[in-house]
Amino acid sequence: MGPQTLKSQAIRLLARREYARNELEEKLAAKGADRNELRLMLDELTSLGFLSDERYARTVANQKAGRYSRRSIAGGLKAKGVGTDAIGAALSEADASDESTLLALWQRRFGRVPADEREKARQVRFLQSRGFALSAILKLLRAARTER
Repeated sequence: MGPQTLKSQAIRLLARREYARNELEEKLAAKGADRNELRLMLDELTSLGFLSDERYARTVANQKAGRYSRRSIAGGLKAKGVGTDAIGAALSEADASDESTLLALWQRRFGRVPADEREKARQVRFLQSRGFALSAILKLLRAARTER
């Protein structure tokens, strides 16, 4: 794969959505690109401003804020190869706290105290799948039960 086709492929992918550098590198390497050539081209795209882990982290954090915990968002970004500085900056810009996100998500999805243990387990599983800690979920359900 020549350098020009590699660059045009990368730009075509970036035109559709933001990518983390590591994610884009793996995607292009899977198509048979030479790693050294690929890294040089990604350095060039970064210097031109087409590729930015910071911008990618901000985009993902803003999309997932209000639906996932900060821990879940950070874990997803870390899995994509985004650095901790970029993750921290993106999460600080995302305006939702875990406590308010958990309450809003629970109210939107369920809106009522679980009637039995089976329903409680279902609510807990859903909220845990969004990255919230079990202790925070149980605290929310206890508070909701006492308000009733």
